Amino acid sequence: MPRSYALGNHFEEFIDDQVASGRFNNASEVVRAGLRLLEDKEKPLSLSLDDVRRLISEGIGSGNSHPAADVLDRLENKYRRLAGGK
Repeated sequence: MPRSYALGNHFEEFIDDQVASGRFNNASEVVRAGLRLLEDKEKPLSLSLDDVRRLISEGIGSGNSHPAADVLDRLENKYRRLAGGK
């Protein structure tokens, strides 16, 4: 059964712009896309205890980790030396 909602000028213009861009065929497609995003965002992250244990095990099994800052510093120093800098 059709429903009607007041969206306000801002969202009416946004919907019109999305349709005009060719990304969507009509206003309903734009609204459905927005509602899908909201639904995905609102879905609770449901992990079982077994999922959490499996993910922890995978992380541990992936090997040693190094802080990103250390890796970036080493790369920066390496390429600075290669470029003839200090």
